Amino acid sequence: MIVVRCVQPGDVDALVALAHETGPGLTTFKPDRDALAARVERARRTLAGTAEPYEAGYFFVMEDTATGDVAGVCGIETEVGLEQPFYNYRVSTVVHASKDLGVWTKMSLLNISHDLTGYAEVCSLFLSPRYRTAGVGGLLSRSRFMFIAQFRERFPQRLCAELRGHFDERIESPFWNAVGSHFYQIGFNEADYLSSHGKKSFLAELMPRYPVYLDLLPEEAQKVVGVTHKDTAPARKMLEAEGLRYENHVDIFDAGPVLECHVADLRTVRESVLVAVRIGERAQETEARSLVSNTSLDDFRVGATMGAPEDGTFLLTADEAAALRVKEGDTVRVLASQPRVKNAA
Repeated sequence: MIVVRCVQPGDVDALVALAHETGPGLTTFKPDRDALAARVERARRTLAGTAEPYEAGYFFVMEDTATGDVAGVCGIETEVGLEQPFYNYRVSTVVHASKDLGVWTKMSLLNISHDLTGYAEVCSLFLSPRYRTAGVGGLLSRSRFMFIAQFRERFPQRLCAELRGHFDERIESPFWNAVGSHFYQIGFNEADYLSSHGKKSFLAELMPRYPVYLDLLPEEAQKVVGVTHKDTAPARKMLEAEGLRYENHVDIFDAGPVLECHVADLRTVRESVLVAVRIGERAQETEARSLVSNTSLDDFRVGATMGAPEDGTFLLTADEAAALRVKEGDTVRVLASQPRVKNAA
């Protein structure tokens, strides 16, 4: 069974190997052993309740229990911007008009914003190409929302997700080339690396002090504002199905979109249910599929299987129960893969 579980100290070697499979722009998952080991330790302290609020964050790995292979990662930062500012550009509108000349123009501006300070952030989503088959990416992405639903008291009211922006065929960011490169005087990858390691003072020191008029940028840069990297498009679709929406915030480096919502509005929070485990063999195949997680904080695990809740219980095979570390009668959280159909008004 493929499960998503809390990261363990012994996962560091596998994480380094997996991080080498990523491309540019995934700021929060770089192939740096020391940084990854520190993040694993930070996640363990967060689970133990000893992490400071500004550093609290969770980190999960996707494991193929048949082989022990680590196939993907995802994370949640509990409250961004509490220690170092969490910068975004807010895309706003300004109107210039002259009655005497009969001129009226509407333009878009990029304004430096701290609007998302204090939000939880889902981040670091990466799935190895070796495992990109139907349903696996959905399990990895939605596992974070199963965790949030189970431990709602550990998170603030609002949530965001920064998505990778567009890169061209030369693996360059048109937006970075048009804006950031002129102010920071370093390459995108170097700026991305410094930011991912918490060295963000250069952002405040060097970033533009005034709004940026999009109309003054090259056309190729204008076109990519709020556009998602092609490899991240499936992740965006899943996040939007969960309830997150683009609200005119973009990343300051590559202008990738930032999605956001109220945690209470997440589909998983609204629709998942707690039921008791039954263990046995399925009498027949079913088209219904569900995500199922245990309710353990330290050893949280979630997987996808066939079936749906019935009479306050959910049927797992013995192998599935072992993979999820649950036994007969234990409580599990279940989310049907298909959203509930709303009643017609």
